[in-house]
Amino acid sequence: MNSITQDSNSNAHVKPPMAVAGLTLLALAVYGPTLAWLWQRWTMGVWHNGHSVLIAALVVYLCWSELKKLHDLPAGASAWGFVIVIPALLLHMLDAGIHSELLSAFALYLALPGFSLLFLGARRTQAILFPLLMLFLTLPIPLVFTESLHLALRHLATKGVAWILHTAGVPVYVTGTTLEFERATLFVADACSGFSTLYATITVAIMTAYYCPQPIRRTLVLLLAAPLAIAVNIVRILVLTLLVKEFGLDVLKTSAHELSGLMTFAVALPLIFWLGQPPQQSSDSQTEVNS
Repeated sequence: MNSITQDSNSNAHVKPPMAVAGLTLLALAVYGPTLAWLWQRWTMGVWHNGHSVLIAALVVYLCWSELKKLHDLPAGASAWGFVIVIPALLLHMLDAGIHSELLSAFALYLALPGFSLLFLGARRTQAILFPLLMLFLTLPIPLVFTESLHLALRHLATKGVAWILHTAGVPVYVTGTTLEFERATLFVADACSGFSTLYATITVAIMTAYYCPQPIRRTLVLLLAAPLAIAVNIVRILVLTLLVKEFGLDVLKTSAHELSGLMTFAVALPLIFWLGQPPQQSSDSQTEVNS
């Protein structure tokens, strides 16, 4: 009888992990094409949601770190997860008919808090809710919704570069979003509008502000995110313009064009992180050195 009781108890401990593993595999099978589509969009190029890979990795890290703090919390589960999971699955079924993939990706992100409630409980879900919601900012935005913003950013970048060049005494003629020089003409296209940098910077700013303990710095990060992204993109186009003016349009066919786009992320995102750091960290470190 004792052995039977021990076996039944061991099975009770084994079944939940097996059930979780089985449902995880089922979810991967259901959303596998959606995940593949998201990865394809994220890695399409630096101009198209290139920040999403970074944000997704950051979300995984934040969820892991938050759950690690609650490792002593008793296991729990909430049936309220079905209230979220069922509508999310219905949205996924709808997308299976219209094949937009974007709706399915939205349904996937919507389902994650529901699955967390079902398997981790309300307390743990509350701890990781914000990182999970940040995943929505990795969704590719269709051009039809951002076309006017792309155009406005292109005009802003063109006028900004032209003003700097005129101030420096460099002759340039502006027509719409085209910069004309004596030997070359540079067209500021949608890829150079800086929208990707703006999207990434605002996303990182929201995440940084959420974890920033000081209201003043939190506000500063949110207010400076968009101007910083726009300014960095203007500098990038200015550098490319000077290179084109000096060496011709063949410069745009080299790696300099792609690397300049990566540099906008490399400059803007660390600045946002730095602005969100509380100043007492530096003073504390100085105190330790002096002591």
